[in-house]
Amino acid sequence: MEGIETATNSSAGSSSPSSSSPSPSPPTPSQNNPPVVISPCAACKILRRRCAEKCVLAPYFPPTEPTKFTIAHRVFGASNIIKFLQELPESQRADAVSSMVYEASARIRDPVYGCAGAICQLQKQVSELQAQLAKTQAELVNVQCQQTNLVALLCVEMAKSEPQPNSPQSVDNFITSPESSQGNPCFLDENLGALWEPLWT
Repeated sequence: MEGIETATNSSAGSSSPSSSSPSPSPPTPSQNNPPVVISPCAACKILRRRCAEKCVLAPYFPPTEPTKFTIAHRVFGASNIIKFLQELPESQRADAVSSMVYEASARIRDPVYGCAGAICQLQKQVSELQAQLAKTQAELVNVQCQQTNLVALLCVEMAKSEPQPNSPQSVDNFITSPESSQGNPCFLDENLGALWEPLWT
C-alpha cells in the first residue's frame, strides 16, 4: 500500500509543473504570411503550362490581355512566336509583337488579302485625298487671280473718275458754242461768201 501511495504522489508531483506552465499562444497572421502568387502570363495560361520566371512571352502578353495572344496564336502559332522573339533583341520585341497581332487581326478579318487589303485601302484613300487637295489648290489660285483682276479694274475706274485739270477745249465745242460765234463774226461771213460765190458765177 505504501508503494502505491508513493507512486501516486510522485505522478501528481510531476504533473503539477506542466499544468502550471502557460500554454503556447497561437501563431499570429503576421507570422505566417501567405506566399505571393504571381499570375501566369496570358500565353502560358492559354497553353496550360507553367510560366517560368524568365518567360519570353510574359512581358508582351500580360494576363489582363488574353485576346492579344489568342489572335496571334491562331495565325502564327506559339512556337513561331517564341522563335521570332528569341531571334530579336529585346528593344525590338515589343514592336514585333504589335506587328504580329495587327497582321493576325487583319488576316482573321480578311483571310484572302490580310493586311495587304488594308494597305491598299489606305493607299486608295491617300490618292483620293491628294486629288481633292490638288483641286482645292487650283480653285484657290483661280480665286486669287480673280481678286487681282478685280483690284486692277477698280484702280482703272477710279483713275477715270478723277477730274482732269486744265483740259483743252475741243474744236467741236469751240464751233458749236454761241460764245465763239459771237466773238468771231468775220469767220461766219467768210464761210457764207465762199458758199454763195459759185452760184453767181
